[in-house]
Amino acid sequence: MPKLKTRRAAAKRFRATGSGKIFRRKAFKNHLLQHKSSERKHRRLSNIALVSPEDEDEVRLMLPYL
Repeated sequence: MPKLKTRRAAAKRFRATGSGKIFRRKAFKNHLLQHKSSERKHRRLSNIALVSPEDEDEVRLMLPYL
């Protein structure tokens, strides 16, 4: 059986927690930050987010060794 390839784009975006859940960074905190409020940038966009259960199977297919 050959080795499975990892989708490199997904490998850069997702990581696993210690318990095996998958987390991701939140969107909209990369650029154009001047007009966004400090509360929005700090409280809403700073936290990592877990991948939703509906999408988790798709992410696991892209990352076979995660």
